Amino acid sequence: MNRINQKLQENKKILSIYFSAGYPSLNDTVQIIQDLEKNGVDMIEIGLPFSDPLADGPTIQESSTQALHNGMTTQVLFDQLKDIRKTVAIPLVIMGYFNPMLQYGIEKFCQKCAEIGIDGLIIPDLPVGVYAEEFKATFEQYGLKNIFLITPQTSNERIHFIDSVSDGFIYMVSSASVTGSQSGFGSTQETYFKRIAAMNLKNPQIIGFGISNQETFNQATQFAKGAIIGSAFIQNLTNNGVGSIGEFVEAIR
Repeated sequence: MNRINQKLQENKKILSIYFSAGYPSLNDTVQIIQDLEKNGVDMIEIGLPFSDPLADGPTIQESSTQALHNGMTTQVLFDQLKDIRKTVAIPLVIMGYFNPMLQYGIEKFCQKCAEIGIDGLIIPDLPVGVYAEEFKATFEQYGLKNIFLITPQTSNERIHFIDSVSDGFIYMVSSASVTGSQSGFGSTQETYFKRIAAMNLKNPQIIGFGISNQETFNQATQFAKGAIIGSAFIQNLTNNGVGSIGEFVEAIR
C-alpha cells in the first residue's frame, strides 16, 4: 500500500509541512526532511521551485526564487533525494508546476519519483480532466498519487469528479487567496469546511493555505483529516534557520 494511504488510515490528525527544496541553502533539503520526520511530522511536501508560480504568496515565492538562485533544478533535487528512503519512512510528496515536469519528460519524471520513493505529486496547474485522460495511467504505473486542489469556488460536480479520479487525499484550499495571507478562519471558511465534510467524499481532505500555528491547525482539523503548513514554516527557516525545526513543530502539536 502507498505510504500516503497507510498514513491516512492512522487514527490521528495529519500534520504536513511544505518547504521549497534548496532553501535556505541548496544542500539543506535532506536535513530538513530528516528533522521534520524526527520531530513527528506525518507527511512532507517538497516544493520544486519554479520561476512563475501561480498560487504562492510572497514567502513561498521568495524561497523558491532563492532556491533557483542557489542552483536547485529537477535533476539536482532527484540527486539529493536518491538515498532518502534509507533514513526517512513518512510519505513524501513533490509539489510543483507542470512545466518543469514536462521539460524533464512526464514518464521519466514519474519513473525517477518511483525509484526514489516519492509517494505522490501535487501539480496545481494540471487540470483534472487532462490528468484523467492523458496522465493517470502513467502515474498509476509508477505508484504515484496525484493530489488535486479544491477551493471554496469549486463546484460540487467538479469536486465529485476530482474525488472519483483521486486515490489519496484532496488538498482543500481554505480560501481563494494566495498562500500565507490569512490569520485564522472566519465563518465563511467554516461554512465551506462543513459543506465539504457533509459531501462524504471517499478521499479524506487535508486543508492548506492560512495554517500557521496551533490555533489554526486545530481549527482546520476539526473539519478535515489534517492540515498543511507552508509559509509559516518557511518564514521560520528564514528567521531562525534549519536548527529551529524541532521548536516549530512542537509549537503546532
